[in-house]
Amino acid sequence: MADVKPFKAIRPRKGLEDRIAALPYDVYSREEAKREVMREPLSFLRIDRAETQLSDDVDMYADCVYQKAHDLLWEMVDGGDFTEEAQDCYYIYELVMDGRPQVGIVACASVDDYLGQVIKKHENTRADKEADRIRHVDACQAQTGPIFLAYRSRQEINEVVERTGKEVPLYDFSSPDGIIHRVWRIGEESDVKKIREAFGKVDAIYIADGHHRCASAVKVSQMRRQEMPDYTGKEEFNYFLSVLFPDDQLMIMDYNRVVKDLNGLSEGEFLERVKGEFEVECLGTQSCRPKEKGTFGMYLGDCWYRLSLKEPAKEGNPVETLDVAVLQGNLLAPVLGIENPKTDKRIDFVGGIRGLGELERRVHTDCKVAFSMYPTSIGELFAVADAGLLMPPKSTWFEPKVRSGLFIHKI
Repeated sequence: MADVKPFKAIRPRKGLEDRIAALPYDVYSREEAKREVMREPLSFLRIDRAETQLSDDVDMYADCVYQKAHDLLWEMVDGGDFTEEAQDCYYIYELVMDGRPQVGIVACASVDDYLGQVIKKHENTRADKEADRIRHVDACQAQTGPIFLAYRSRQEINEVVERTGKEVPLYDFSSPDGIIHRVWRIGEESDVKKIREAFGKVDAIYIADGHHRCASAVKVSQMRRQEMPDYTGKEEFNYFLSVLFPDDQLMIMDYNRVVKDLNGLSEGEFLERVKGEFEVECLGTQSCRPKEKGTFGMYLGDCWYRLSLKEPAKEGNPVETLDVAVLQGNLLAPVLGIENPKTDKRIDFVGGIRGLGELERRVHTDCKVAFSMYPTSIGELFAVADAGLLMPPKSTWFEPKVRSGLFIHKI
């Protein structure tokens, strides 16, 4: 069962929360990150991406970058930009996008639960990406970006959240992308006890977003354990910063595909090959956002098409029935020759938040064909993780994104 504990958060001083809160470090290129920090000098991105504070000729993975992140963080803490909670608390974190609220619990999840597969993953991680965050967490002596976790909703947690949410929030602000952020503290001893006991009855928690941050936090914990052979398991490095959302709160958006060439085929030849596995309906300039599983939009030339699989995917393996796997197995690999979408440079991925217009733009600039997807469901994610399997790359796009800098966990 899950060990999800309260903690003494280091969080922004009241009045600075909207300036400090930042999107996750990995949604920006180096140039974009630098522009964002120039726009808002207090943005936490300057700590998560400390190369923005150094000259452009400095390697973004140089030792001085991680030292700079450490120095900036603790200068802000010592300077009063952040405050440390006096007692262990949980927090409620509500994000509202387009009028739709999503409410989770900010807490620390257990490294041992990850190692024991109570916390389940659905993606592999890359060693180079892990190494970056390992060095960042180790240098800062803190976890600064929460891992996005999901669990099956529990009424006893919902009751505390609903009651606390009627109080005046600690923070209430809108970020530049229009997302509303609200935070409440859960510090009452009886409520803290109720939430911890409720999570103690949860038999599985799922990584929704943040696989690299999670794996890195675990690796740092293992390093600390080796340095301290008599560790008790209660030290803060045995836990990692998380926001846990019940499954009925989450929205997964489409994660679309664009391909740079037609694998040597003309548009006519390509369409004929596609018709071998799919029913193809021409929609002209009317864009196609799939409304059900097993259907796909395709933009080719200046025309949209709706694709429907002729033979439905066979039930059984929960990975093989995912739409992203169906497209890969029936079109991307056999027709376009993309055998490994993780490494093939001919394919790119476009988050649904960018809209279908971005697919059209890419086809008119650097690509030949685009595919719009029906979103993977949270139930499909759970099924894959429960089976101990992994999803194809870029299967899920979660919105809205939880912000970094609102909660820091000192290890």
